[in-house]
Amino acid sequence: MKKLSHYDASGRAQMVDISDKPFTKRTARAQAFVRIRPSVLRALPSNPKGDPLEIARFAGICAAKKTSELIPLCHPLMLSQVDVEAKMESKGIRITSTVSTTGPTGVEMEALTAAAVAALTVYDMTKALDKSIEIQDLYLLSKTGGKSGEFQRQPS
Repeated sequence: MKKLSHYDASGRAQMVDISDKPFTKRTARAQAFVRIRPSVLRALPSNPKGDPLEIARFAGICAAKKTSELIPLCHPLMLSQVDVEAKMESKGIRITSTVSTTGPTGVEMEALTAAAVAALTVYDMTKALDKSIEIQDLYLLSKTGGKSGEFQRQPS
């Protein structure tokens, strides 16, 4: 079984020392899905709080930059790029985030945080229309760079 790097020899949680790791280009893509009733989806263009998809995009970008403040053992990273897309589909909103950096550790957590916070923002901006909105399917789509190399999620 592979050893988890966030634990020391005695089992205590620790921040991983990345000072000797080489700087490489690293990217990660993540997604979340916000399931919304069709009647609520149709009402989104007239949302009195503003365009939920555009606000969600900006919230996701801001969240990626704050990941190390939210997840205790994440390293603060200089992000090169953060992009968040929010697209309407027949059963809800699909959020996709893409994050990149050149550094000693990956950006998977930043991509996941961006997608999660963007999804929460859609919920916040539409909850007055429907409290039964669900946030689903938050997961990593792909990553590149680093010692573990490439990862591409296989379709389920």
